[in-house]
Amino acid sequence: MKKLLAFTLLTFFISGGSSMAEELQQPFNKGELNPYNKYFTGTTYLERLSTNDEVWNSSIANVTFEAGARTNWHKHSGGQILLVTAGEGRYQERGAEIRILKTGDVVRIPLNVEHWHGAAPDSMFSHISVETNLPNNTTTWLEPVSDAEYK
Repeated sequence: MKKLLAFTLLTFFISGGSSMAEELQQPFNKGELNPYNKYFTGTTYLERLSTNDEVWNSSIANVTFEAGARTNWHKHSGGQILLVTAGEGRYQERGAEIRILKTGDVVRIPLNVEHWHGAAPDSMFSHISVETNLPNNTTTWLEPVSDAEYK
């Protein structure tokens, strides 16, 4: 019993205190801390995959959410498409039911629809964000999603 306890503690400290939890398996790099985290609850990461330019006129990024992390309410003047790549997430349009998201799901968000998206309470989550109708698509950030709205 003492050996098992010692092994468990050693594993915990070697892994940086994260117990034996594995990193989310996803097809793209998790990226760095999201520079837009002030518009999120919890911790998220951003990896730019394709920046907007005059040739492709699109912006594509991988966004990874720690368990329970989510965006504020927001809207995109040009809409948005989400491609779920890993974990379990949530998506909700203002006034509608929360939709549970799983790997392989696609969410097409119409122009100017207030919504939020993020991880499930007990699962990390990752999606590809495709900004549509650039260069005129702007994001308007609104209030945080309350804990009551999230649950």
